[in-house]
Amino acid sequence: MRPPEPWTALEHPTIVVRLPVIEGVIRRRLLLNFRVDPLVMQRMIPARFRPKLHSGSAVAGICLIRLEQVRPRHLPSFVGVTSENAAHRVAVLWDDEDGRTREGVYIPRRDTSSWLNQLAGGRIFPGEHHQAGFRVRDSGREIDLRMRSTDGTAAVEVRASVADALPSTSRFGSLAEASAFFERGSVGYSATAAGDRLDGLRLDTRQWKVEPLAVHHVFSSWFSDQARFPQGSVAFDCGLVMRDIEHSWHGEPDLRP
Repeated sequence: MRPPEPWTALEHPTIVVRLPVIEGVIRRRLLLNFRVDPLVMQRMIPARFRPKLHSGSAVAGICLIRLEQVRPRHLPSFVGVTSENAAHRVAVLWDDEDGRTREGVYIPRRDTSSWLNQLAGGRIFPGEHHQAGFRVRDSGREIDLRMRSTDGTAAVEVRASVADALPSTSRFGSLAEASAFFERGSVGYSATAAGDRLDGLRLDTRQWKVEPLAVHHVFSSWFSDQARFPQGSVAFDCGLVMRDIEHSWHGEPDLRP
């Protein structure tokens, strides 16, 4: 695969019509988490954000999520859409217009198996997507997933299995500590092609339950690119998995970069 090019969002118009609430089921969600040098991370996020630190490191990662029965609220589940999706994300803090500190994630890149997500993202619901192919084997305990974007600039690979505890190398002291850190990142702001706004989206879940993953292999073309992350500036920390979670997506007010 050729070296990744700088990532840009899809070319969408800035005038969008938004559905109020989308709901469905998170059938499977993997959170693959990396610790990053904060100064390196700051260079790759909009200036109004600052990295949210844990044990002195910025925290970034990949959310790999299978969504099912996704449809506008009040429509029956059988009309819902199923898709595999990937989002590269960074835990961030920012100050709102009232001077209050908020937290969430900044998402420089979204990829999807669904042409509908690609078409509607940034128009009908927040979040512009790139088209990608996914190959997934999931037994319920062991997962083998590969993603390649159609434009050739993004790739993710992971082989993992459900574990009893976080790896000893993780900077999180317990599963509960890691769970609480990522639960607070329910609001995400995505890069857009126009560059004059950040699309906002909030995830609400009926319950929040994560399990640790033993990650046997992980690769991301973003994190492995030494033009972005010089040697020694990024290291894998831990993996988490969620399953069978009813959820809804809500639009958040756009932010100016």
